[in-house]
Amino acid sequence: MRRRVRAGEREAFAELYEECAPRVHRHALRLTGDPSAAEDIMSETFLTAWRRRETVTEEGGPLLPWLLGIATHKCENARRGARRRIAFLARWPRPEVVPDFAPETVGRLDDVRRLRAVQESLGRLRRHDREVLSLCVWSGLDYEQAARALGVPVGTVRSRLSRARERLARLVEEEREPRGTRGEVTGTAVLTALPVREETR
Repeated sequence: MRRRVRAGEREAFAELYEECAPRVHRHALRLTGDPSAAEDIMSETFLTAWRRRETVTEEGGPLLPWLLGIATHKCENARRGARRRIAFLARWPRPEVVPDFAPETVGRLDDVRRLRAVQESLGRLRRHDREVLSLCVWSGLDYEQAARALGVPVGTVRSRLSRARERLARLVEEEREPRGTRGEVTGTAVLTALPVREETR
């Protein structure tokens, strides 16, 4: 696959897209919290990959870490752009709120709630820790693959992931309900921490 991609074989890129596009999209969605932005980032990732195809070496394993590395940088650029837009809009008077009466399904609302909760918790982590957490826990990359995706040493990936786990654990403890409720957690951090707990078992 690496040899075919490097040679610019369109059929190889089509196969790569079919195999990796869903995982690139999920990675972008977790980092941005915006389905529309995630779609754009997925498209931009494969466009950039096509333009950079000659940088692919013939050895190095699956190409997913390479794609997720590109997507990670795209996500950070999107976050910067969003912050600039928010700062710009904050200088203008708020428009009158118009109630939306469009029917929404319970499942869709629940998905939105969970995504916002995850975004809120991830937003309380450092950017580098957030990226490593998404790559290693949710996207399933091992330490070496994540290191290649981010262009950092393996030891850096390990330390960032450990720091992210510790931070999430503290957030969960802070959001626990008072004693007498069986230790249930109703805050946002638990939704982010659950896959981390599963991954460390």
